[in-house]
Amino acid sequence: MDLGIAGKRALVTGSTAGIGFATARALAREGARVVVNGRTQARVDAAVAAIRAGVPGAHIGGVAADLGTAAGCEAVIDQVPVVDILVNNVGIFEVRPFEDITDADWLRFFEVNVLSGVRLARHYLPIMRTANWGRVVFVSSESAVQIPTEMIHYGMTKTAQLAIARGLAETLVGTDVTVNSVLAGPTASEGVGAFVADLAAAQGVDVASVEREFFSSARPSSVIRRFASPEEVAAMIAYVCSAPASATTGAALRVDGGVVRAIV
Repeated sequence: MDLGIAGKRALVTGSTAGIGFATARALAREGARVVVNGRTQARVDAAVAAIRAGVPGAHIGGVAADLGTAAGCEAVIDQVPVVDILVNNVGIFEVRPFEDITDADWLRFFEVNVLSGVRLARHYLPIMRTANWGRVVFVSSESAVQIPTEMIHYGMTKTAQLAIARGLAETLVGTDVTVNSVLAGPTASEGVGAFVADLAAAQGVDVASVEREFFSSARPSSVIRRFASPEEVAAMIAYVCSAPASATTGAALRVDGGVVRAIV
């Protein structure tokens, strides 16, 4: 399928690894002019080089900035003032008992996972509305629907993204600007891979054993019973960014491996 986004300007936040990187690469393959983002210049440069190596002729650049701060968001906006596609992917997670989550932790998670997307959308959406074309995607999680007891603060931010995406979509009535959220399930991203590897080492077992135990005890409702690949999630995100996806807006689209036990 031709996604119809050749030449479109795209910004993918938190895209030096995992779902963000896979999304940036997928959009570059479709001919979009993609900007990669990460917190350090070294990581951004490595991601840009990797995409260029894998996608000959890719139009790819990068901006290093910490989007967990207002200053970081302003730095990105200064360097990339106009985009047609905004993928709010940057995010953090950690496992922590509720009683150990401090005020600072709550605020940090909200700033990175929620306010980063709010700040960028606040700048780019008016430009998209004027052009009468745009795509905004918030990369959420199945944790938005089934709040994980081991990281309630993370789940809270993922639910907030769904509310923001739906609300923004309703401000764009009659335009060809869409806003959606994508609910990723357990995914073999860089952070999750490191977390699983650390657990395996601590327990003296292999990674496959940890994965089986995770889906047996922590996510027993999973239908696929494995971690999704970043590329599987990126495929959905890329489609939602496409021209043919023009009738999909205000939606929460699941790529969760069937973890959420609901038919709607």
